[in-house]
Amino acid sequence: MPLHKSAAKALRQSEKRRLRNKAIKTRVKTVTKKFLKTLEEGDLVRAEEAFREAQSVIQRAVSKGTLHWRTAARKISRLAAKLNAKKAALSGQA
Repeated sequence: MPLHKSAAKALRQSEKRRLRNKAIKTRVKTVTKKFLKTLEEGDLVRAEEAFREAQSVIQRAVSKGTLHWRTAARKISRLAAKLNAKKAALSGQA
């Protein structure tokens, strides 16, 4: 238990931030999994939509301070690479 008013306030603030960050990170993981699932199904139109949604959610997490911008850039880059590889594989088959 905090002994000072300022420590009690800091405890309340950190708990709020923890819950907010947890929700944002969970959302990032969910849209990433949704994108990967769509990509596995081979539907490129839906995969591109899911990629745009994932990119938006990841960038929003950066703006809220939950993710570092370099972490976000790495995640987006890896998702884009998977999308481009799938496009190349499907265009190579045709």
